[in-house]
Amino acid sequence: MYQALYRKWRPRVFADVIGQDHITETLRRQVAEGRTSHAYLFTGTRGTGKTTCAKILAKAVNCENPARGDPCCQCPSCLGIENGSFLDVLELDAASNNGVDQVRALRDEAVYSPAYVKKRVYIIDEVHMLTIPAFNALLKILEEPPEHLMFILATTELHKVPATILSRCQRFAFKRIAPQDIAARLGHVAEQEGISLTADGASLLARLADGALRDGLSLLDQCAAACDRVDGAAVLDVLGLAGNLQTAELLERILGRDAQAALLLLDRLYTGGKDVGAVLGELAVLVRDLLLRRTAPEGGAALLSGGYDDATLERLGRESGGSRLLYLASTLQKATADLYYSTNRRTDAELCLLRLCDESLSGDLTALESRIRRLEERADAGQPLGPAAGTPAPASAPAKAKPAKAPPPAEDPPPWEEPPLPEEPGERICGAPPEASPVPPAPAVSPAPAEAHTAPPAAQEAPQAADPGWWRSVAERCKGRLPPMYRAFLDLCTGVLEGEQLTVYTPDDITQGRLDNDRVRGALLEEAGTPVRLVFRVGEPPQKSVQENFENLLKFGSQFDNITIK
Repeated sequence: MYQALYRKWRPRVFADVIGQDHITETLRRQVAEGRTSHAYLFTGTRGTGKTTCAKILAKAVNCENPARGDPCCQCPSCLGIENGSFLDVLELDAASNNGVDQVRALRDEAVYSPAYVKKRVYIIDEVHMLTIPAFNALLKILEEPPEHLMFILATTELHKVPATILSRCQRFAFKRIAPQDIAARLGHVAEQEGISLTADGASLLARLADGALRDGLSLLDQCAAACDRVDGAAVLDVLGLAGNLQTAELLERILGRDAQAALLLLDRLYTGGKDVGAVLGELAVLVRDLLLRRTAPEGGAALLSGGYDDATLERLGRESGGSRLLYLASTLQKATADLYYSTNRRTDAELCLLRLCDESLSGDLTALESRIRRLEERADAGQPLGPAAGTPAPASAPAKAKPAKAPPPAEDPPPWEEPPLPEEPGERICGAPPEASPVPPAPAVSPAPAEAHTAPPAAQEAPQAADPGWWRSVAERCKGRLPPMYRAFLDLCTGVLEGEQLTVYTPDDITQGRLDNDRVRGALLEEAGTPVRLVFRVGEPPQKSVQENFENLLKFGSQFDNITIK
């Protein structure tokens, strides 16, 4: 009968345990010196050797001929414990025996001396699955056990074990096994089993095992049954994963902002049977490697996944910056987590690729940063920031006075259509020509008599600032033109129009930073109905006198026919 590789090649002595030297050496010394404890707690992720070490320890404390703390595996005690014929060493699964009745029966049975070995050993796997009454029933015998009794508890979720149990056990934390150690063990097993395993295949299997040797052996068993020669390509085909070359090609398309090529490559992978979640996961691993290589080029080599060669990492690293890699990593992490709840995984993966290719589609501060960075790059390269920047008007052309008209609001205007940044932060003159393009003064002309009585637009609109509801009406009209991310911040502000200056008072710097941008400024200036200077300030507006507030109230009430003021 065929036996799985991870069962067939389970270590029988402490020396065969891979990657847990800090634990095996301590246990060997305790057994050799006769200083073993009555209760142990083994913690760590799956497949790292917790149950294996528990069985080896049970054999070592009962072995008739131990060798430097290791069991001999030849005496009747070792053979009986291995084949399960000795009931004095019992392995329990707390996931299916988690009730208080089972623990009470175990406690009542544990007081009897062992029949064939020196110590009665109970190995309780997944001990965190026990109920609170079961833990309470186990607590007393853990506190004062008989001389012949030993408990070995194993768990993958240490935080679920009560502190009263933890304080009565010697705790050993099993770490993830390094990929190179897993690859070496897989090569040894493949050589003994007659499996043709290449170096790249072993390295890829070790990376996919994620620190668990048992997972690596299971993957090797699966691949060996599907093909005669287990190399990198065979592993990818058998497990249905996107290859490293395809992942690197996809990231190269993303870094080049070629959304069409990225979507076509994802479609080709999806059509070939690749899982979109695995594609995004491999992208996240590659981006992590690039970020670690950029952050710690010397000492960070040990932190890399090992699935990509130096030439590929060097080529992709030259095409990306640190901030871009951080954005890619965070976006991939969020998209991968959201795939679990998705109703259409392929669509969500495609949307993730679009956001990766263009940060302005994210709809948050990253989009604004992307637009500002593009403007800065164009300014550094000497390119025009606006459509009219490259075609200046002749110096002799007379200036024509035209009323300022704000452009219609766009959902997301491209960066080259944005107005130039103001010279003074926080202030901008709306309706005035820029200082960088001076216009020759026009000849003095006496105003016509018909225009003498006409007041400028600012003088006509300025009295509205005294109305208490003027700012609220302006803010409400702006809300219909602004995205939801700005509306809530606009409700926290107070606007005061004094002469030709509209001052917007914000409660803090965060609110000012969110509102002080071109989109909000354009909406406020257009809804104000007059060319004014717009200024953002942190703080409260100055308090008006009682007489001035009363006059404002009278003016506000005079607008309605059904209100009589006496």
